Amino acid sequence: MDKKVHVIRDNGEGVEATAPIIVSASRSTDIPGFYSDWFLSRLKKGYSAWTNPFNGVKSFVSYQNTRLIVFWSKNPRRLLDADGLLDYLDSKRINCYVQYTLNDYEDEGLEQGVPPIIERIETFKRLARRLGVGKVIWRFDPLILTDSITVNVLLDKVKRIGDQLKGYTEKLVFSYADIDSYRKVKANLEASCINYRNFTEQDMLEFAKGIQQLNKAWGYTIATCGEKIDISRFGIEHNKCVDDDLMIKYFSDDEALMDYLGVEIRRDDLFSTEPTIIKHKTNKDKGQRAFCGCIASKDIGEYNTCAHLCEYCYANASKKIALRNLERNRQNPYGETITGE
Repeated sequence: MDKKVHVIRDNGEGVEATAPIIVSASRSTDIPGFYSDWFLSRLKKGYSAWTNPFNGVKSFVSYQNTRLIVFWSKNPRRLLDADGLLDYLDSKRINCYVQYTLNDYEDEGLEQGVPPIIERIETFKRLARRLGVGKVIWRFDPLILTDSITVNVLLDKVKRIGDQLKGYTEKLVFSYADIDSYRKVKANLEASCINYRNFTEQDMLEFAKGIQQLNKAWGYTIATCGEKIDISRFGIEHNKCVDDDLMIKYFSDDEALMDYLGVEIRRDDLFSTEPTIIKHKTNKDKGQRAFCGCIASKDIGEYNTCAHLCEYCYANASKKIALRNLERNRQNPYGETITGE
C-alpha cells in the first residue's frame, strides 16, 4: 500500500498526500500530448493535486517515493523534447514505459485532434529508439465498427501499421469497443451522427483469427485489454497494461520497485545465466474493471481534459468541456491540478 506523507502546498499550507510507487499518467487524459509541461513542473515541485470525478473532493499526490511512471498517449512526441519529461526522469532515475495508442481512423475522422498517422508512426519509432523496443507498447484501441468500418477494414488498418512497427515494439494490445456499456461513448457517437454497431461474438472471433494470421509475419505478443472473451486459442492473451511482469523484465535493478512489488530476485544459481524470480504477493488493482489485469497504481489525470476530441471518447462528457478545461490549463499552466484550479 502507498504511504502517506506531508507536503507543503504552493500556498504554504501543509497537507497529507499519497506517495505512490507507481504512477499512471494517465487513463483519464493524454498528459504527454497536452500537459507535459504541467506534469514536469509538478514533478519538480514534488506533488500535484487531483480531483475525484465522483465526489469532487481534492486530494494530493506526492512524487517523493515514485519509482515508475506508466504513460498513456496518442501523441507522446513531447516526451522526446530536450530537457523534457524523459530527460528529467533519467536525471532522477525514475523508470517509465509508454502505452502508445496508434489507431488509423483518418479517413473516417474519428480522431480529429491527433497528428497524421505518418507522423505518429515516426514518433513511435523515435520513442522506441529512445526508451527501448519493449518499453513502447502499441495499442490499437478501441476497435470500432461503423457503416464504413468492417472487420476486414480493421484488419487492413492494423496490418498497415503493424508492418511499419516491426522491430520497434514487442506487443500489440487491442480492445473491442463496447459502446452500449459506456453512456458517454454512446452519447458522443450519437451526437456526431456516427453510425456504429457493437461487436458480436462472431465479429470478435473473426478479428482474432485475422490477427493470428497477420502475426505470423510480426511475431508480436498479442493481448486484449479488459475483455471477457477468451481468444487464447488464437494466441491472444489477457493484458496487464500496468504490468508487474514488464517491470520485472526491464527494471529489476530497481530494488525499491521490486520490494514494493513483493519480488525476490535470486542470482546465485551457478547452473543458470538467468536469475530466479519469486513473486511473494499479487498486486492486482481491485479498483479496476472485473477483466482488467492491471496492478495497482495512482492515476494523476482528470476526465474532461483531453483535446484529441475522439468521437468515441469515454473520458470527456463533451468536446466543449474538454476544450474549456484545456484553456484553463493554458491560463494557469503550472497550477496544482491539470485544470489550473
